[in-house]
Formats: sequence, structure tokens, C-alpha cells
Amino acid sequence: MTDDRQHVAAFLEMMAAEKGAAANTLDAYRRDLADFTSFLANAGIEIADVRKAEVSRYLQELSVAGLKATSRARRLSAVRQLYKFLEAEGVVAESPVEGLKAPGKARALPKTLSVDEVDRLIATAAGAVEGLTGRDLVRAVRHHCLLEMLYATGMRVSELVSLPRSVLKGDPRLLQIRGKGGRERLVPLNANARTALTRYLALGSTPEDGVAPMIHTRYLFPSRGDQGHLTRQRFAQDLKDTALAAGLDPERVSPHVLRHAFASHLLDRGADLRSVQSLLGHADISTTEIYTHVLEERLKRLVTEHHPLAKKSS
Repeated sequence: MTDDRQHVAAFLEMMAAEKGAAANTLDAYRRDLADFTSFLANAGIEIADVRKAEVSRYLQELSVAGLKATSRARRLSAVRQLYKFLEAEGVVAESPVEGLKAPGKARALPKTLSVDEVDRLIATAAGAVEGLTGRDLVRAVRHHCLLEMLYATGMRVSELVSLPRSVLKGDPRLLQIRGKGGRERLVPLNANARTALTRYLALGSTPEDGVAPMIHTRYLFPSRGDQGHLTRQRFAQDLKDTALAAGLDPERVSPHVLRHAFASHLLDRGADLRSVQSLLGHADISTTEIYTHVLEERLKRLVTEHHPLAKKSS
């Protein structure tokens, strides 16, 4: 492996002389490449003989060892620069790093709420209608309806506030939603959401409510604004006000968080990832896979609670 050390030394010398690399940069390259050459030595492979499969296995070992994605990306960058140099020097015919993508940053887990917190939020919205009349009553009933429908369906907030009145046709237990890219999907409405929707629609059916004209509008949740329907911003602000009234941190609550709660609670109670993908309207299953942590936690509980050996050890 003497040649390997010489190759790394020549690379570092080039970086200092031709690239003007700072001392700290050179030290970082030296440490990263020392780790890589140690991996090669353990595998009995020389730098000049490395193939793409070995570099991939090296990255995999770093991942298993718990190295962060940013650190793995830095190691790969150092190896990439080394082989770029060796290719220019004629030591290797082609870099084995060519085509390998840097490890991406781990996707942040979606913020969500517990079932109890969602129940408290909805109960607060339902209770807020008491004692109200006229337009205040209609707004409060509308807000409760929106909350029930959002949690029942997991719709995107943009889909919810812009629902056309035509969705009321057909089976009242289902809504046909047109989502991103014009893709259509069916989402179920539970009993609570149907009751809240029925109450909301009934309020708009009599002249004394002051909202009878909405019956003739295109949207289910109309507004006098330019869009013709309730805005996402208005609903989001009303939701934060409800969170505050429910004793929840408003910063933790948003329409998107309720969409995440819908997905997380379904998976936690046995739904499969494909079904949740369909309900959320994700075009690709990879988008839904951000919720796999919920499945992992559910499997851990299943083993802990039902495996006979787990019970004996506890």
C-alpha cells in the first residue's frame, strides 16, 4: 500500500501548489483520504484497482457507522477529487466515482399532532359556535366543517378551500378531488365530517343567515375576494386562533400539520403505505415514504407487546 500513500501525498501536494488549498482544507482532505485508504487496506484493494462497487460499499459502511449525510458527502468529494487527479496523471483510466451521487440530507420528519391534540382542536372549534348568530355563526360553523373535513380526508389545504360545489353530487360518503397535475382521487368522509358539512350547508339555505347567495356560487366555501373562495391564509390564521383557544402552541398547528396527522394516525392504526399514498394524492410512493418512521414504531410496539420472548424479558 506504499503506492497508495504516495498517490495521496502527490494529490495533496498538487492541491497546495496548484490550487492554493489552505492548511485546514489540506488537513481535511488528508483525514478523509486516510479513512478511505484504511478501508481499502482492510479490503486488500489498491487505489488504482478500485471499482465503483467498492466506493459504494465504502459509503454504505460509513452510513452503517452512523456518519451524517453531510460528512459522507464530504468524504465522497475528497475521493472524487483524488480520482480526478489520478485520472489526469494516467494512474487510472476512468474514475470509479463517476456517476455516484453524494448522499442527500436526511429528510426531516413531518411535524404532526397526537390524536388527543387533534380531538381537542376539533372540539374547541365545535364549541366555538355556541351562542353565535348570523354571520359569526356561519363563519364558526364553516371553520368547524373545514377542520373536520381536513382531518377526515388529509386533503391539501389548497384543495380543501377551493372545493367546487359539484363535489356534493353523488355518494355523500365520498368526495372526488382534483389534485396536483389534474389527477383525480376519491377520499372518504367520515360521519363527523358529513354531519359538520350538513350543518354548514343548512346554515346557508335560509335568508336570515345572510349567506343564501352562496348556494349559487361555484365554490363550496365561497368568499368575496378575488379568488372567489376562502383563502389558505385566512383558514390558516383561523386555525392558529383555534389552537390558542385549545391550549396548543399555534406554531405547531397548520393545515399541513393536520394533513400529516391524518397520514400518521392512519399508518399507526394499520393502514398500508400504498393506501395512504392514494388518499394523499402523491404521484410517487417515495413522497409517502417519509412516514415510514410511523410504520417502524408500530412494528416495534407489535413485537414488544405480542412477542412471547419480549414478554418474558420484561
